[in-house]
Amino acid sequence: MPNPGLMPDRDWHASLPGVIVTAAGLIGDGASRVLLVKPNYRDHWTLPGGVCEFGEEPQAGCAREVAEEIGLALPVGRLLAVDWRLPPELYGPQARPSVHFIFDCGVLPSLSAVRLQAEELDDCTFAAESELSSLLPEQALPRVLAAMAALPSGCARYVPDVDGG
Repeated sequence: MPNPGLMPDRDWHASLPGVIVTAAGLIGDGASRVLLVKPNYRDHWTLPGGVCEFGEEPQAGCAREVAEEIGLALPVGRLLAVDWRLPPELYGPQARPSVHFIFDCGVLPSLSAVRLQAEELDDCTFAAESELSSLLPEQALPRVLAAMAALPSGCARYVPDVDGG
């Protein structure tokens, strides 16, 4: 969207639409299961991760959120999946879309070293692919499955919001 010169560049740039950016880590157990955490403020499970801070790179947001949530400083590897979503209608017409990044955060052979963030999380578990549809919210399932499929393929997956929010 070009700036036709009708306003100063700084004001024009500030007027552009924005998105919410989240980043999560896919952490395996070496037996084809992935680590999920149970937020105490939601009815569903999720990958360790969360909303990136303003101006924070997704890889850095993933590292920060994983460390905060499970108490481990894991290396953030390659990008596995990107998911673009329109906001749910309940957020109103001015709500911003979101972009969700999932990165490979390696293998954790057991939960013994995990220290859950008590303020936000109630539990954690390793879940098999067959269990994910009963644990994850419907809109998150495609991106997690895409990330799992990207692990052996070496190719990141794009998961567009084909349902329109």
